[in-house]
Amino acid sequence: MNYFIVSGSHRNNSQSTKVSKYFEKTIRKLDSSAQTDFLDLAGNPIPLWDEGLWSGDETWTKLWNPIKKRLEAADALVVVTPEWAGMSTPGIRNFLLLASGGPISHKPGLIVSVSGSRNGAYPVSELRATTTKNNQLNWIPEHIIVRDCESMLNGEQANGEDDRYLRGRIDYSIKLLGEYAKALSNVRSSGVIDAKNYPFGM
Repeated sequence: MNYFIVSGSHRNNSQSTKVSKYFEKTIRKLDSSAQTDFLDLAGNPIPLWDEGLWSGDETWTKLWNPIKKRLEAADALVVVTPEWAGMSTPGIRNFLLLASGGPISHKPGLIVSVSGSRNGAYPVSELRATTTKNNQLNWIPEHIIVRDCESMLNGEQANGEDDRYLRGRIDYSIKLLGEYAKALSNVRSSGVIDAKNYPFGM
C-alpha cells in the first residue's frame, strides 16, 4: 500500500508539516510493508494553475509531471491543511485542481484539518463540498481535526487525554483509509470507469 501525504501550509516548519510527519510515522508503524510519499507545500513550490498545464508548457512538464507520477503510484491520499480564516489553504486547492484528469481518480482521501485553537471544522466542509469534481478523489467519511495543534502529537507519549484520544482516532482513520484503498483498487481495475467519454464531473 502506497500512501501519498501532502502538507498544505505555505509556512516553513509548520504545525501541518508536524502533523503530516506524525501520519507518515504512524502509517509505517501500523503497516511495516506500507510505503509513504510526502509532499510539503511550504514555500509554494508549485505555481498556481494556468492553461500551460494543458498545452505541455515546459514549466509544468518540469514541475508537475514528476508529482503527477508520484500520485499515479499512490493508493490513498492524506491531505493535511491548516485552517486559515475558516478556509483550507490556496496551496491545497491548487494542488487538487492540478490533480484533475486521472492521477487521483477513484482513490480514497482522508482530510486532516489543523487548528491552533478549538476550530478546524470549516476546511473539512469546504474540501468535501468543492474539490473533487474533476479529479474524482473519493473523500472517506472519516476525517481528523487536530485542535490546539501546538500541544498535540509531540513526542512519543500522549500529552493528556485529548492527545491520547486524537492518537487513537488517527490510528483508526489510517486503518479505515487502507481498507478503502483496497476496495477502490477493485473499482479502478473493474473496467467500468470510462475516462475517455466521462473524464470530468457534471
